[in-house]
Amino acid sequence: MHMLLHICCGPCAAFPLKHLRESGYDVVGYFYNPNIHPYKEFSRRLETAKEFASKMDLKMIVDSRYLLDEFLRSAFNASNGRCSVCYEMRLREVARFAKANQFDCFSTSLLVSPHQKHELIREIGEKVAEEEGIPFCYIDFRIGWTEGVAISKELELYRQPYCGCIFSEKDRYYKPPKEGL
Repeated sequence: MHMLLHICCGPCAAFPLKHLRESGYDVVGYFYNPNIHPYKEFSRRLETAKEFASKMDLKMIVDSRYLLDEFLRSAFNASNGRCSVCYEMRLREVARFAKANQFDCFSTSLLVSPHQKHELIREIGEKVAEEEGIPFCYIDFRIGWTEGVAISKELELYRQPYCGCIFSEKDRYYKPPKEGL
């Protein structure tokens, strides 16, 4: 089965790629992540994804457009929360590309992280699949999280310290002052 796998960075794809190849999938990677902030972080993750693809002999398609403005407008107006908008924006683009280029299905390496909203990703992936007319391949890759971390360390890949968007960066680093200060 010919799969287009959304990749948000190299390390996140380590276990999913191994698992999918062992399961007989013919995988092509797809980088599309307009949510990542700041631009230097976006560039670093893109370069890491390319490095991973090179080391793993993975064909990878890169959409290097930096559509931060579009992402932020959508995130600020999101009635279902910013993560919902982010997942849908990326998965819809992957699904459209996959369908236009005769892939059998699509999936995402986001499904490996225990820090992501796993059920929301699954729900949105299935919704997008139905609307775009191409199957979403749901696999719970979280069982391989630790193995994926080990693989990425062996490959000496950059590992990001937060999910990607400006809001997640704030959640990671900002510690509000104690009351009375």
